[in-house]
Amino acid sequence: MVKVIMGLKGTGKTKQMIDLINTAVDTEHGNVVAIAHDSKLNYEIHHKIRLVDISEYSIPNYDTLRGFLYGLYASNYDITHVFIESLNKLVPTVGNEDVEPFLDWLEAFSRQSGIKYTISISEDAAKASDGVKKYF
Repeated sequence: MVKVIMGLKGTGKTKQMIDLINTAVDTEHGNVVAIAHDSKLNYEIHHKIRLVDISEYSIPNYDTLRGFLYGLYASNYDITHVFIESLNKLVPTVGNEDVEPFLDWLEAFSRQSGIKYTISISEDAAKASDGVKKYF
């Protein structure tokens, strides 16, 4: 399962993500991981959540992010939910044309691995393609 939270900067996406992440501590039966572009969520989320500061790694494109997510799963089969904060800040991309194929791949990987993914994207939701909107 992939769920996308999309909106412009200042619309409350991060607050919503923090609430979902902290709720996951009580509702998930496995490990929960939060991936962010910096470590500032460290003080906002429950200490049981594994926060990965992706700025410590070089993630130039979605192929590299796929490999990163494969490695995350390979290292811990007990992960049940991964939260990705500000996808467009993690992977520098031009436009949204590569977001939809990535989300489709992630949905397939989610079914295969049993991991749920919640992703925030700082873009105007009204401008999202139908392929992205199906994950709202």
